[in-house]
Amino acid sequence: MEEAAVEGALFMLRLRDEWLNGAVRFGREGEILFGGFVGQDVVAAGGISHDPHAPEPGLGRVRHIYVLRPYRKQGIGRMLVEQILQHARQHFTTLRLNTQNPAAAQLSESLGFVRSQGPHQTHRLVL
Repeated sequence: MEEAAVEGALFMLRLRDEWLNGAVRFGREGEILFGGFVGQDVVAAGGISHDPHAPEPGLGRVRHIYVLRPYRKQGIGRMLVEQILQHARQHFTTLRLNTQNPAAAQLSESLGFVRSQGPHQTHRLVL
């Protein structure tokens, strides 16, 4: 968590805080939080939840995608998002995400997300 905070990835601190206070536990139908592991070390995280900004049926939100710096550019982030998408296809019809990170935007677009103008989103994917 410290590395994420130093990099300005405050969403990881929010993930920790929301998990600890019970606000978001990825426990509703279709929600899931994945971890990326190297051996027994967690080096990446990401999940999907119902979109809290627009509670529409079938609308999911890709959240908290993060890979520790030493493990970037190894395909871990791509594998993580691919697993999220595979899971999402069984539960959601549309996904949204919000990122200000150019590398994350590029990864999302390579997996089919399109840039989207709107509140609380930079990208959208119709499944």
